[in-house]
Amino acid sequence: MNEQRIGTLVSSPIIRRHPANPLLEPKNVPYGPAMVFNAGVAKYEGKYVMVFRNDYGNAENETIEPHATTNLGLAYSDDGIRWDVQPAPCWSWNDEEVVRVYDPRLTVIDGKCHMCFAVDTKHGLRGGIAITEDFKTFDIQSLSLPDNRNMVLFPERIGGKYVRLERPFPVYSRGGIDRFDMWMSDSPDLRYWGNSSLLLSVEQVPFANDKVGPGAPPVKTSHGWLTTFHAVDLDRSRGKNGWEPSWKKRYTAGIMLLDLEDPSKIVGMSRKPLLAPEAAYETSGGFRNDVIFPGGMILEPSGEVKIYYGAADTVECLASADVNDLVRICLEGE
Repeated sequence: MNEQRIGTLVSSPIIRRHPANPLLEPKNVPYGPAMVFNAGVAKYEGKYVMVFRNDYGNAENETIEPHATTNLGLAYSDDGIRWDVQPAPCWSWNDEEVVRVYDPRLTVIDGKCHMCFAVDTKHGLRGGIAITEDFKTFDIQSLSLPDNRNMVLFPERIGGKYVRLERPFPVYSRGGIDRFDMWMSDSPDLRYWGNSSLLLSVEQVPFANDKVGPGAPPVKTSHGWLTTFHAVDLDRSRGKNGWEPSWKKRYTAGIMLLDLEDPSKIVGMSRKPLLAPEAAYETSGGFRNDVIFPGGMILEPSGEVKIYYGAADTVECLASADVNDLVRICLEGE
């Protein structure tokens, strides 16, 4: 199939990459992963907390070990910039059916930290939700049917229900190819999910031709739920582009605004990427180059919005913007 090529993409002028990027690299983690990325970040009990994905391999030889060596790491911070990485991973799921757990997303609801995660099993890829108060024990609330992932929770109940964004993998019904969209479901108790509806399709995003899905958990503003998403374009002319024999995709971050009372309604969306791969740590030297994946977003009292993102599937980074600028580009469709 011939996809329409997207062409050159650049980041929005309102976004600022932190000069200390990458904030977290494999060399900062004491137990030797080859890649640390796609972290969930939240403010919890007076500190910033980060749960990040570890993958293991040999960066010099450009090889990666089997998926079973993936686990989740933990770090704390007083300022959201300098991180104290804990001496051991906080969670790896030991179960005969489970292959690996990865891509955590953190949302604080009612004083407890809720973690969405992806889990590869021997019979399909599932999305899960767990609750933790100490990042040592995780009480699993639910696991989806295969195939679903990239789940994120809203930080409060809406209309009395929990609400999540998600990205299922309907290959058969979408023509047997990548054409994955963002959906929304709700639940009375975090265990039983339904009322599922399409929120954002690939066709609605000018800088995607392959898939779109949730990024960081939404944050609440007076204008609506500020919501990041990942957008992917495929260009078969791209070369090796990383450790793998070939990597043809590019991941960018988009931004949209959802209605406060009915988040199935898109109030506004920027027609251009918020973040596109441009910095050296996003475009070269990584496992998969030209990848940006937002996983954590924090609205500070000052109005600064911190957006934490994985870069090149290898390191964890930070960018920021003023909340009023983010709302404006959504409402104006810039």
